Order: sequence, then structure tokens, then C-alpha cells
Amino acid sequence: MKVLVIGGAGYIGSHVVKELMAKGHKVTVFDNLSSGLVQNLFEENDFIAGDILHPENLDAAFARGFDAFIHLAAFKAAGESMIVPEKYSINNINGTLNILNSAVAHNCKIMVFSSSAAVFGEPQYQPLDENHPKNPENYYGFTKLKIEEFMGWYDKLKGLKFAALRYFNAAGYDPEGVLYGLERNPANLLPVMMEVACGKREKINIFGNDYDTRDGTCIRDYIHVTDLAVAHVMALEYIAKEQKSLTLNLGTGNGITVTEMLEATRRITKKEIKAEYVGRRAGDPAQLTASSALAKKVLGWEPKYSDVDTLISSTWNAYQKYFSKHK
Repeated sequence: MKVLVIGGAGYIGSHVVKELMAKGHKVTVFDNLSSGLVQNLFEENDFIAGDILHPENLDAAFARGFDAFIHLAAFKAAGESMIVPEKYSINNINGTLNILNSAVAHNCKIMVFSSSAAVFGEPQYQPLDENHPKNPENYYGFTKLKIEEFMGWYDKLKGLKFAALRYFNAAGYDPEGVLYGLERNPANLLPVMMEVACGKREKINIFGNDYDTRDGTCIRDYIHVTDLAVAHVMALEYIAKEQKSLTLNLGTGNGITVTEMLEATRRITKKEIKAEYVGRRAGDPAQLTASSALAKKVLGWEPKYSDVDTLISSTWNAYQKYFSKHK
């Protein structure tokens, strides 16, 4: 298939592009490079420099003719979304509506969307399945939930078939070492710890150690980015074949605490990694783990790279490789 990957120069997007190429799809990347990197682009693919806030950019892109598209261009920092919700309204909601309108106008009606576990809010039971109540605790999660609803309406009214893939905590790097472009200003746990290990930051702040968990820090379900990429391609191929929309949770079902991740990172990197426990962050549930039973049933998807050691070692390898080439 000819696939347009919006946000394809980003961290997750570049891994998705790599997996699409491995499966023989023809890929074009659309990105404004605000957080995506030129380094993450593959010379085999076409690249369109464009912005989802400019409908004319999207119209020009979709006019090239695509069988499907993948949307990975949303802002994703939960904490920031509580401080500047307007930024998330404009990019995530307005930008997505621009994408949907351009796509259906050019008869591109197969879509994969990177949604989030943040749509659920505080868990009422664990692990979370797709039917768990949706009550986002941060504005970022609210924008993702609204986008899922928009896609549902575009399915009914315009025949757009979509997969909403709800990630839990994306982490890790390409195990083959081809992709090692580092995120700018990372806010997620593992990249921040890597910056401390590399000497770029003095310490990591751990938000809250008084949660009702086994060591007082938050529990998260970490999923390797390559496992996510495989799920995107499987979902795309499923929709193209079955012409049915689907919503799936993607995780391992296993939670690891922030402190456990810190200790494992110290062990693998052999670095001290100074950490300080600070107050809780608004909108952070104590625990989030996913049931991926439906993804396994529908797509045959199972995570292969999401054990803690692979998550950390593949990330450490990427950081070491990047800094060895950018001294």
C-alpha cells in the first residue's frame, strides 16, 4: 500500500516507518520537524515538509494519492497539557480535524491513530481492557478521547475505517540500531534517566513516592516502540482487508514501578543516576497496566521486545551510539 505517515520523523513514527518498509509498503513521511528529526528519515521514502495546522499542506499531500495514513502528530506531554491546554486544543484537536477533512476529501479512508491509555484516567480495575470507563485525568488524555470520538463519527458519516491504538508507556529503541535519533526535550522516564546517565542532566525527579504501590512510586506498563510499530502495521493491514474499524489497548499486562525502572537502568548502564523524589504530578494515576487480549485475538499481536532489560539496553545503545557520533 501507499501509506502517508504523519509525524513519521518522530520517535514512534520513525519506528513505524521502518516496519512499514520491512513489510513492503511504499511510505511518504509528512512532518513539520518541530520534534521529528531529519536523522530519522529514510532516503528510500518521499518526505513532505508540512504542518497539520495548515490544511493546504495536508491537501497537497493527500492529493498525491494514498491508500492509507497513520497519524502520529499529536503533542503528548501530560503534565504540560495541564498548564497550556490551548496548545493541545489547537494541535491535537484542530490539527486532527484538518487531517480527517483532507483525508476524506481525497478518498483516503484507512487510518491508524496513536491514541493513549490517558483516555482512561484513574483505573477502576487492572489490567485495563478496551471497555474500561473513560475519564481522563489530564487534558492530553481528553484530546485523545475526543479524537477517538471524531473518528467514530467520520466512520459513520464518511466511511473512514480506523484503528485507535491506545499505548501505555512507549519506550526502547530499534533493536537493530538503525534508528537512534534522540527526542528533543524528552519528558518520559527512560530518556530522562539516560540523559542523567550520559551527563546531560544532573538528576532525575521522581514524582511521588507515597502512592499505594509496592514501593510508593507509580506503576506503568512499558511497551517497546518496535512492538508498537508492528501493531500499527498489523492494524493497517487488518483494516484494509476487513474494512472494519477497531480500538485496541497495547501493553504487556505487566507493571514496573518507577523505582524498579531506575534500579534496572543503573544496573544495565553501570551509572549512578542521581534521583530525587519530589511531589506528585497532577493527573498521574498510581498504576496503569493494559490487557492486550483483544489485540492478540484480532491481530495475533504479542509484544516481543518489551522485557525490562531489552527496553533499557536498546535505549542505552541508542544514546551511546548517538553521542559517539555527535561528540
